[in-house]
Amino acid sequence: MKSLLLAATLALTTLPASADDQAVTYPYSGSFDDAAFVVESAIIGRGLVIDYVSHTGEMLARTAADVGSDTVLFKEADVFLFCSAQLSRKVMEADPMNIAHCPYGIFVAEREGEVMIGYRTYPDGPMKEVQALLDEIVQDALD
Repeated sequence: MKSLLLAATLALTTLPASADDQAVTYPYSGSFDDAAFVVESAIIGRGLVIDYVSHTGEMLARTAADVGSDTVLFKEADVFLFCSAQLSRKVMEADPMNIAHCPYGIFVAEREGEVMIGYRTYPDGPMKEVQALLDEIVQDALD
């Protein structure tokens, strides 16, 4: 009983991180299609290979009625997934459990007429180097 009470107390006092703490976003002044193109070009321009493009916005729109929602989250949203062999090896040699953060992703989304480009944040330590790479790629896309 005591452990159940402790678990309940922890559940009530432990707040999840907000999305603002988990992602870095930048506004993009062009269209969604233009933003997607410059992000793809910036990733490839670094010599990286895009493994997959997740069409998250399409999936959310397609499944909204199935889950009982009529809320439009994004007009469009894609996530570009890729890895850097050199950087991935470096961060996983520092801690093999950094595999949990791979592949890396940069998203492009349009919401309420505003286009944004962003990426998730990473924990302190070796993964901050990955976050720096993501920011460099996004800055290349924004230029």
